[in-house]
Amino acid sequence: MTNKTILIVDDEPDILELLEVTILRMGLDVLKADSVATAMTHLNSSEPVHLCLTDVRLPDGSGIDIVKSIQQNHPATAVAVITAYGSTELAIEALKSGAFDFINKPLSVEQLRNVVRSALRLDTAPGRVDSSQNTRLLGESSSIKNLRAQIQKLARSQAPVYISGESGSGKEVVARLIHANGPRADAPFVPVNCGAIPSELVESEFFGHVKGSFTGAIDHKEGLFEAANGGTLFLDEVADLPLAMQVKLLRAIQEKAIRRIGSNKEIPVDVRLLSATHRDLSEAVAKGHFRNDLFYRINVIEVKVPALRERASDIPLLAEFILGKIAKEWNIPTPGIDEQASLALQHYPFPGNVRELENIIERAATLCEQNVIREADLSLPDAPALEQSSSRAPSAGQSLLPAVCGDIEGYLGELEQQIIQEALELNRWNKTESAKSLGLTFRQFRYKLKKYNIED
Repeated sequence: MTNKTILIVDDEPDILELLEVTILRMGLDVLKADSVATAMTHLNSSEPVHLCLTDVRLPDGSGIDIVKSIQQNHPATAVAVITAYGSTELAIEALKSGAFDFINKPLSVEQLRNVVRSALRLDTAPGRVDSSQNTRLLGESSSIKNLRAQIQKLARSQAPVYISGESGSGKEVVARLIHANGPRADAPFVPVNCGAIPSELVESEFFGHVKGSFTGAIDHKEGLFEAANGGTLFLDEVADLPLAMQVKLLRAIQEKAIRRIGSNKEIPVDVRLLSATHRDLSEAVAKGHFRNDLFYRINVIEVKVPALRERASDIPLLAEFILGKIAKEWNIPTPGIDEQASLALQHYPFPGNVRELENIIERAATLCEQNVIREADLSLPDAPALEQSSSRAPSAGQSLLPAVCGDIEGYLGELEQQIIQEALELNRWNKTESAKSLGLTFRQFRYKLKKYNIED
């Protein structure tokens, strides 16, 4: 079997020698170039190149030009760039141009090996994950087809991806598919809800700690970065990270290394970073709630997950799949859904997106007769639920003042309690998702549950 060939491009002889020795010791063949022109000659020869490692600054041009040329003319060849330490802008430009990954100077042999191994695994990465395995990516609408194609392309890169979209639209599903379709598929996928970690524990959760580093640290603990080493770390609700932690996260991303609390030893980590939030991260940056430099780092490529109302034509297919899943779980014949019920679903705006559709279908399957869901079984809200359930809420058109009855604080508290109760029921008492649907952090939501003595 023929060895795979790596093209290394750098005008510094010492760097070329280090790259060559490291790669040869991995049992791979090496081609060398000290300029853009020589690199192009190798790429256009009959000998296939499986990976190109190129410096950015070259005597006759830029390594970015090599990246762009490979993307256009040799899409099967992975390319990674070598940048000067702290050259964040160049690294991000390379990733946006199609680079698989980047390595900072001074070169770390371990990081170099990790990049080479990951890039060469692209040839053996699993085929496209069947979207029928997940309701949130079922559909034949153009927006979902485009999203699937985008996932396939992004899976071949190591660039940080920011996934935006409304709560319940399927952001974590997109993250899992990017991971599962790429060279890290056999390594860990570690999701973390940034808003669900108490602020005083965030650093320990991400980076770990050594025994005795603080009160309660009774043993050594590895953090989420170490747990995801070699795989993917998915930061859900990244906008909820405290500002102090954002600084430390940025450093870990830039240096590809972390330090446990209480330790002076740096631990190199090889992690693909994906992040998501249902909030407008640009707005959070503008208001000073999220660091601009971290936003710039994690938002190399943005993927937008469409809201369900934007692809209403997919709802019958989704409903059919959900019903099939329910039938299998409940060990019953698959319920049907009549035409009027299907049309009603397609005209409902679904503020809770696919998650809300799942809840509505499951409830309707429970209530329906003769195993057929009709429009009445859906109980689609056509008015705010609190107006239907609150003993003090006025009907449409009535003044709010009489309902206050001289106690505005009590009135507002009652409404808030009922809204929280409804959110919990809609999300099957999943507190994290309920907090998201109300635009609250997990800590804020937990405080309100305690305030109103609401327990599941």
